[in-house]
Order: sequence, then structure tokens, then C-alpha cells
Amino acid sequence: MQLTKHHGLGNDFLVALEEVNGPLEAGPDLARRLCDRRRGLGADGLIVGTRPAEADGDDVDIVMHLWNADGSRAEMSGNGIRCLGQALAISRDDERAHYLVRTDGGLRRVDVSQPSGDPSADVSVTMGAIVEGPAVPDVAAKRLGERRHATADIGNPHLVVLVDDLSEVDLVGDGSWFETQFPAGVNVEFIALGPEPDTLTLRVWERGAGVTEACGTGATAAAHLARSWGLVGDQVRVEMPGGPATVVLDGDEPVLVGPSVLIATIEVADA
Repeated sequence: MQLTKHHGLGNDFLVALEEVNGPLEAGPDLARRLCDRRRGLGADGLIVGTRPAEADGDDVDIVMHLWNADGSRAEMSGNGIRCLGQALAISRDDERAHYLVRTDGGLRRVDVSQPSGDPSADVSVTMGAIVEGPAVPDVAAKRLGERRHATADIGNPHLVVLVDDLSEVDLVGDGSWFETQFPAGVNVEFIALGPEPDTLTLRVWERGAGVTEACGTGATAAAHLARSWGLVGDQVRVEMPGGPATVVLDGDEPVLVGPSVLIATIEVADA
């Protein structure tokens, strides 16, 4: 199996394409093995891009299947889909391209600018409609106390919590605890207002992956909720440990803009 490894703001993924490899079989066991950082290649998730089925329609370019590092299935990843878009552009030798991608969270349009020979691409993704997320269990609401919070679903579920000082957040302890309180799990974002207008700083505990350097769907959900709270405008810069992403909220659906970087092309003989 040939894979490419990419990162979007430090959130790293292994990508395998059927149009490169032929028919692929993948699942939780393969994801756990390949994503293991000591005994495998190491990544936050495994993405397999399959050829569209007839039912997907003629406009769909590729179907995205995503497993987290722990083998659980994820509906959508804003950073992951940018990595998939870059992998597809490289495989097709496209310097500028528009792809329609079917995900478990719905259809997404991916626009890629991939200069020839450059490991970095600029990628924007339409992120789909944002709706209210799962109800916050009483035990979680009690622990949150007076901190402003809400849930949102952007193809996958998020709990966004506004804090005054991110340095006081126990990201591992609180993030992992909140994740387990939701029946289907949840991605947990702690946000604070940035020093500049329309800027958020964000730290994330990702369902199935733990602490990551960035989360594209989380950045989008956080920007959406912060705007609904009157804290930011229609274009939001979200600062994460892996770097900044931009969320544009003035259209029919939010658009996430950020980089994808090719790390390596890898052959795995026994995948």
C-alpha cells in the first residue's frame, strides 16, 4: 500500500487513495496499527479515499473514510479533508483544483492550490451546515458551572467552552472526562478571546485522538458559536498550537481556510 503523510497545522494524517493503489480494504485494526507512534507510522488518523459509487453521482470526485488513531470512525475532519485534497491534487498533478468530496458528514467542496514541487498547499473547505449538538448531560453541566458553553454538530459533535485563561485548563483531565460523559463521545474545545478583534485561541481534546495541535471542525464550531454569542464577526482567525486557521462565516455555510503540508510518501508492504 502506498500512503502519503500530511499535516494540517500539526494535526497529522495518513492518506491512501484507491486511484493510486487500486481497491483498498481498511478498518479499525489497520488504523490503530498504522497510526501507532511507536510501532507504526504515527498519525492522528487514517484517511482512505475511495472511488465514488454510482449512487454518489457524477459530480463527486472521491469518498472520504476516516478512522481516528484509536480505530474509532470519525464523520469529518477539517484538517483531514484538507490533507486528502492535497493528496488528490498531487496524485493528479493538479496545481489548482476543485473537488467534491463525500464524507460521513455530507458533501464538502475542497479548493486546492498546490504549486508543483511545493510540499505546502493552501486549501479551503466548505464545512456544511452547523446545527445544535448533543444535549449536555447534567453531570457535565454541573462541572462546567458558570462557564459559557454550547454544543454544535458540524458532521461530528463538539462541546465548546469559553474560558478567561487557557493556561488554567486541564486539557487532558477535563477533555477526556467530558468526552466520556456523552454517549457517542464529543470533541472538546476550550476557547478564549484573542488579543486582536475577531480572534480566538483554542485548545482541543479530540474524540478518539486526544490532545492534538489543531482541529478544523473544532475551529469552525468555535467560531460559529463565538459569533452567535456576539464575540466575533464573520471572519475569524483561530489560533491553535499548530498555527492559525481562518473561518469565514458570511456565506451559506462556513468555509475553513488553512494549509496542508506533505511530509512523506510511504510504501507499506504488509498493510
